[in-house]
Amino acid sequence: MNATPMRYRALLTAALTALAAIPAASPPASAQEKLTLSIATGGTGGVYYPLGGGFGNILGKELPGVTATAQVTGGSVANLQLVSTNKADLCFTQVDAAWDAVNGLDKFPSKLAIRALVVMYPNHMHVVTVEGTGISKVEDVKGRRVSTGSPGSATEVYAFRVLEAAGLDHEKDIKKERLGVSESVNALKDKKIEAFFWVGGLPTAGVTDLAATPNTKIKILDIAHFTAKMNAKYGKLYAEATIPAATYKGMDKDAKNNTVWNIMAVNASMSDDLAYKLTKVMLEKRADLALVHAEANNIKVEWQTSSRAGIPWHPGALKYFKEKGIKVE
Repeated sequence: MNATPMRYRALLTAALTALAAIPAASPPASAQEKLTLSIATGGTGGVYYPLGGGFGNILGKELPGVTATAQVTGGSVANLQLVSTNKADLCFTQVDAAWDAVNGLDKFPSKLAIRALVVMYPNHMHVVTVEGTGISKVEDVKGRRVSTGSPGSATEVYAFRVLEAAGLDHEKDIKKERLGVSESVNALKDKKIEAFFWVGGLPTAGVTDLAATPNTKIKILDIAHFTAKMNAKYGKLYAEATIPAATYKGMDKDAKNNTVWNIMAVNASMSDDLAYKLTKVMLEKRADLALVHAEANNIKVEWQTSSRAGIPWHPGALKYFKEKGIKVE
């Protein structure tokens, strides 16, 4: 009579032992792949910030489990430092600043392990003043109070090079303020400065705001004639360009300026898979990004060349280019 219950107990014990040996079920893939990315951009009055926010939203839709947010920063120099120390995952930067970073020059005391993913669009140097200051050319800013860009920005690096090409010393020949574009616009409105430098896409929101201010007529100074001198010293980073008169209200004529390329960059240690996906989304969803800012229309496949990138490519980006038959050399 006792044999049957004992047999059942033995079977139950064996079954429980077998169940215990089965590994616990893995959580759903979506739970395993949660990833939060920080995009280092720039000030709120520039182009990097809205583009970064827009790109973050697109990443959230295109890459399951990914959340990405735009981080307000001082600009390219700060962005490169943040990415190099893993305090940001990706950034937008000018090529001149990125070149300095990977070579340990100027504002970078040591070489940073930064790699390019995508060549984006050219950044235009704006040297902005208003009627009534008596400033009609860069040389006229001597002795004046001028903003050369916020600390940690590529605007500052670029501004110093323009001033140098004009024969001016930024330490001795101007009363220097170091303001972002929004702060520069407000300071110029309030007559606290007489001119400012800004590097950004077209149009830049802060400059648009200044141009729309009642009883204010903006002037953007010509600097194209300094390009060859700048390239002779710093390499072929800059190109002559034009800010069309229709870009900002009140411009009487086109401004002859120069440009430098923007790139999306990451730490060299980023996984090839993630770098590949970021490259793919940026290049294939630029039409969606252009709904945020029109400069995204200038992120083109044909711009993806090593000469424009300025720094080494990330292997993940090269994998995407190879798959799509994009010749980067």
